[in-house]
Amino acid sequence: MVLIGKKIDVGATRCARMGFTLVELLVVIAIIGVLVGLLLPAVQAAREAARRMQCSNNLKQFGLANHNYHDTYNALPFRRGGTCCWQSGAPGGINNAGRLSAFVSLMPFYEQGAMYDLIRAGDPAAGISPGGPYAWNSWGVWNNAPGVVLCPSAAGGFSHDRSHNYAFSMGDSVTGLNPGYTGDNRGVFGQATRFAEIIDGTSNTIMMSERLGSQTNGGPTTVGLNQVEAVQGIANSVAGSNTNPQICMTPAVVTGRFFTAGLTVKGRWGHQYTDGQAERVGFNTVLPPNSASCSSGDNPNSDNTVALLPPTSRHPGGVNVLMADGAVRFVSQTIDTGNLAAPPVNSGFSPYGVWGGLGSKNGGETVGEF
Repeated sequence: MVLIGKKIDVGATRCARMGFTLVELLVVIAIIGVLVGLLLPAVQAAREAARRMQCSNNLKQFGLANHNYHDTYNALPFRRGGTCCWQSGAPGGINNAGRLSAFVSLMPFYEQGAMYDLIRAGDPAAGISPGGPYAWNSWGVWNNAPGVVLCPSAAGGFSHDRSHNYAFSMGDSVTGLNPGYTGDNRGVFGQATRFAEIIDGTSNTIMMSERLGSQTNGGPTTVGLNQVEAVQGIANSVAGSNTNPQICMTPAVVTGRFFTAGLTVKGRWGHQYTDGQAERVGFNTVLPPNSASCSSGDNPNSDNTVALLPPTSRHPGGVNVLMADGAVRFVSQTIDTGNLAAPPVNSGFSPYGVWGGLGSKNGGETVGEF
């Protein structure tokens, strides 16, 4: 058909066809929404993977530091040591009460030599002896913890700048966790352990792990419903847990993710990296990773010598551990823990399965794959 006497504006027609209908716009918006929904979990997973890698790298640095320390002194550092001792009524700067943690001893080997020298020198003009004040005291020299002691996945919930997220292994020992210079436990950080004393093999024995700090540096306090996560804090005065560890996993202690309402819980772990007490910087391989912590002791501070302190983290499904040979491994929270109704032992095979065997330095276990 031929149109006569009518001029068609082709350009205007083309411009009109370049728009979107309402239906088309809604479809595009829906597609974008779906893509964003798919992208966000992937971004979060990538970020957690990066945080987990950083956490693993921090542990590797501690592995190198421990090996270099051993090369220098022919032994690993004390988990708690220093100048002795606490004296009732004495000023807090008189000594460090023999409680400086291994984090301090290792400082020259993880690029904190300047801080270590200041600690060694003390501040006599301020009444602080060489070696620093009581290890739990505030002191400007050590109040800002080195970044390497923090895991980025565990950020938040800390009350001050001496917080940390890494812990020293006491093996499958439950009692005697704060030994004097002549004491010991079955872990790598019993006392000044030599690699030759790790008879089970350095590739089969855990040296360090990670652990979440509690939300507050205080307690004990009676907790309410869904108030304190079981991976944080320590339940005090849990009768029988020292000889029957599984009690710490029952509804009397844990309800879902939280400590059971009515329990007495304290928040001492992870807030003073300079203090070498077990309830400050230690963990044991009895209860599986990401379990609750508890003690049959009733000390309100960080001085219980009997405790179940599993490593904990925000990494899905388990925790990073540093083996005594310097390798970093990821341990699942479903790892075999043997018989958790059994009391701890002082020698021989661990009753706590593969997990307990990985903690003991000379138990004679063959752990295999984990």
